Amino acid sequence: MTFDIKNKNVLITGANRGIGKAILEEAISRRAAKVYAAVRDLDSASSLVEKYGDRVVPIRVDLDDSASIKSAAEKASDVDVVVNNAGVMKIAAAMSDDAIEALQFEMNVNVYGLMRMAHAFAPTLKSNGGGAFVQLNSVASVKTFSDFATYCASKAASYAITQGLRDSLRDQGTHVLSVHPGPIQTDMGDAAGFGDSAGSPVDVAKAIFDGIVSGNFHAWPDEVAQQVGNAYQSFAENVVEADMQESVA
Repeated sequence: MTFDIKNKNVLITGANRGIGKAILEEAISRRAAKVYAAVRDLDSASSLVEKYGDRVVPIRVDLDDSASIKSAAEKASDVDVVVNNAGVMKIAAAMSDDAIEALQFEMNVNVYGLMRMAHAFAPTLKSNGGGAFVQLNSVASVKTFSDFATYCASKAASYAITQGLRDSLRDQGTHVLSVHPGPIQTDMGDAAGFGDSAGSPVDVAKAIFDGIVSGNFHAWPDEVAQQVGNAYQSFAENVVEADMQESVA
């Protein structure tokens, strides 16, 4: 399945900065008709409106608030592509004093937030012909980094949900894309100490829309991500093959 965003309407969570802002600007450059900038604080998107005019529509979304997500789905009833980019990260290892609190916080936004978005927007996408649902996962979805163990756990869970969404939404014609960046130059990346070696948000944005066009399920945008993806892809294919053999047996 392929999908061109030209003249389509796109909604992006966390569109006011970092990767989300890069995704918004890439959507505009690829001639999306309208981009809903889904943010917690509407004022944070004012500079985008000043730059792009009525092609950018700020809309309030808090991934921790089901009511705000349902309201956004009602207001953005013409959306064709939903990009769930927003997420959180705490710096917590498995034995950190705050590990349980960190995991609860990350799971609520990174996993339950994803599920809230999918449940709210899947019917809208179906009504508009299927479209696409994009989830920003991470290389941490498939590889654990000990210093960020709780974050990795939340991203592994969000990846599992994304795989489930791929299968659940296939019959309604919705393409699901799972995006797995490595270290990227963002506020979150700076807090994690990724430094200048981190990749560009622009590369992530381009990979997203290239992935939508190609119809792929995975996108590994940057150099680190591609290394992880190449290793993981072989593993994943072997697991799928093993599952098929077991089912036949």
